[in-house]
Amino acid sequence: MLALLLCALGAAGGCGGEVRSRGPFDGEAALAYARVFMEFGPRVPGSEAHRRAGDWIAAEMRKRADTVIEQRWVHVTRGGDSLPLRNVLARFRPQVRERVLYVAHWDSRPRAENARDPAQRSLPTPGANDGASSVGLLIALADLLRSQPVPYGVDLLFVDGEDYGEFGPPEVDVLLGSTYFAANPPEPDYAPLFGVVWDMIGDADLQIDQEEHSVREAPEVVARVWDAAARLGYSSYFRPQVWGPITDDHLPFLRRGWRVIDVIDITYPYHHTVEDTVDKISARSLKIVGDVAWEVLQ
Repeated sequence: MLALLLCALGAAGGCGGEVRSRGPFDGEAALAYARVFMEFGPRVPGSEAHRRAGDWIAAEMRKRADTVIEQRWVHVTRGGDSLPLRNVLARFRPQVRERVLYVAHWDSRPRAENARDPAQRSLPTPGANDGASSVGLLIALADLLRSQPVPYGVDLLFVDGEDYGEFGPPEVDVLLGSTYFAANPPEPDYAPLFGVVWDMIGDADLQIDQEEHSVREAPEVVARVWDAAARLGYSSYFRPQVWGPITDDHLPFLRRGWRVIDVIDITYPYHHTVEDTVDKISARSLKIVGDVAWEVLQ
C-alpha cells in the first residue's frame, strides 16, 4: 500500500516507467543538440569532421557562456602520429572563486573493436552515446546556466582525445584532453569544489552504477550526485551499487587531487561498435541525467 501511495504521489521514480518533469532541464533540446553534433560524422582526431565538430562546440559555447577558452596542442602518439587536439572550456560566472567542473569528451574512437562483425572492427565508431550524448547534455545545461545562475561558478569542459588509443593496462594515447587540462588548468591555483565526468548517459535503457575509483577517492561527490537522484525519484536509474574500476576522464583529475567522479552507463551494449548511433539515445534518459546534473548545482 505504501509503495502504491508513493507511486501515486510521484515520489518513487520509475513507477510504471513514466518520468514526470522534475526540473527545468530540456531532454528534447539535449537530444536535438546531439543529433546536430552527429551530423559532422565520426570525430576522429585529425579528420575534417573532428575539426568542424570542435569549431561547432566552441561557437555554441560562445553564444551562451561568459568566457570560452580553447586549449590547442599536438599530441604525438606512441606510433609517431601527430594529433591536433582541442579542449573547449566554457565558464559561467568566471569571477566566482568556488567552482564546479562538469566534463564531457567530444571525440569518437577510430576503431570499433567491439563490433560483432570482424570486418567492421577497423571502422570508426559514430560515437552517439559515447560522446554526443554528453555534448548535448552540457549544451542544454549551458542554456539553463545562461538564464538561471546558480550559487557557484560553473566550468563546462569539453575534452578531446579521450577515446583514441588503448585503455590498457597500461593506458596509451587515451584520456588526452583531461590529462592536458589537469596539467594546464585555467589558473595555476585552479581547484574545483567538485566535478563530474558525464559519459555515455543517453542510453535509452539507462542504468548508472557508482564507479569504483569515484567511490574510493571522492565518496562525498558520489553521495551528492546519488542523493540528488534520489530526491528527484530517479534511484531506479542511478543505482546504489558499485561497478568498476573504469578508466575514464576522471582519473587525471583525481591524480591531480581534484574531487571529480565518473557518471557512466558502462552497461551500454553498443560501446565501441559501429552501432553506437543516434537512434540508441533518448530524450527521456537525457532528461533524467540532466535533471540530476542541474539538481546537484542547486
